[in-house]
Amino acid sequence: MSNIRPVSDLRNYNDVLNACREDAPVYLTKKGRGKYVLMDIEDYEKIKATLKLMAHIEEGEKTAREDGWISMEDIESTFGL
Repeated sequence: MSNIRPVSDLRNYNDVLNACREDAPVYLTKKGRGKYVLMDIEDYEKIKATLKLMAHIEEGEKTAREDGWISMEDIESTFGL
């Protein structure tokens, strides 16, 4: 279940920080609308790593579409498999 709190709850920041757990971010609202997210640093690092990986995959696919795919035979001969 989502943990949604008004940004004014930050007056009691210890309560808000204690509610922030791994895989359970705290969503803060301002004037009734979503504005901020507080999350565990490990979750944040996982998200950053996933985005970086996805960018590399996208770059590889773009290169493959433009320059052509490498055949399995070429890979095997290059790496002596």
